[in-house]
Amino acid sequence: MRNAYIKSSGSFAPEKVITNQYFNELLGEDVDTWLRENLTIRERRWCGENESTSTLCIEAAKRALENGNLKPEELDLIIISTDTPEFISPSTASVVQYKLGAVNAGTFDLNSACSGFVTAMDTAAKFIRADKKYNNILVIGAYAMSKYLDLTDKKTVTLFADGAGAVILSSTSDSGRGYKASGLHTEGEYNGWMGIYAGGTAMPVNKEVIERKDHLLKFVKKFPKEINPETWTKMILALTKEVNVTPQDVKHYFFTQININSIFETCDNLKVPRERAHVIMDRYGYTGSACIPMAFDDARRNGKLNEGDLAVFMGSGGGLAFACAIFKL
Repeated sequence: MRNAYIKSSGSFAPEKVITNQYFNELLGEDVDTWLRENLTIRERRWCGENESTSTLCIEAAKRALENGNLKPEELDLIIISTDTPEFISPSTASVVQYKLGAVNAGTFDLNSACSGFVTAMDTAAKFIRADKKYNNILVIGAYAMSKYLDLTDKKTVTLFADGAGAVILSSTSDSGRGYKASGLHTEGEYNGWMGIYAGGTAMPVNKEVIERKDHLLKFVKKFPKEINPETWTKMILALTKEVNVTPQDVKHYFFTQININSIFETCDNLKVPRERAHVIMDRYGYTGSACIPMAFDDARRNGKLNEGDLAVFMGSGGGLAFACAIFKL
């Protein structure tokens, strides 16, 4: 049986470093102490004036291709997960396909907010398993949320950052390697609690919308702090049971990295050492749909990943949407 495995990865973050001290000065108060002590965040990266979601994607893709010893024309499909697209239409993936020179690749974007990368991995794996025309699929999670931040809003401006992470899923005849299982879950009643609510058909951008700042990211209500660790734990337990392993058998956990305490609580719930969750939020802040592939690539570059290891990818984001997948590396 055909299966999909992670052949390579790559990541990219803009050069522009924004330290916590910047926000101390911007907001006129000490936010650095809280960010470091509660979230571990010391700094993050923001796009420069001439950078956008597609430029982040292209750089991450180039690195994944190089690490996989592949040429752009060997790609069969490009899936980009982002909720900060290059345009409302056409897709960011079509821009990347052209600029990358991936002339044989089909394209589409996927938006399930910050759970999108894992959803895209799930989608790509099933393309490969179902159709022999697909042998190399580039999956990118990208985030340029600095373009949508209200610099006066302490709740959002200190957390969100920019970056892109990419993996190439390739076909293999070794059914024991690669994709093992996945699951999606949504609690749609939270759709109005956080998001960018202007720019679509429900609220076209006009002068009044801009004055209200509805075209920028907003936390409308505070999410229950238990929702991520409880849902993450439940989904991971279900998937590990499905593939007849225990959480302790999993060597690597890659979580959405908006709250370090949610990650630690989930590890404790699963009775696995906290260090099995590889985190990068101290250096990169919260990079949305990019944070999981960026963390995966960081772990790979630091020699933490070994062939045969089990890895769990657990994403969650606005909507609320959740996605979980298990791969054998």
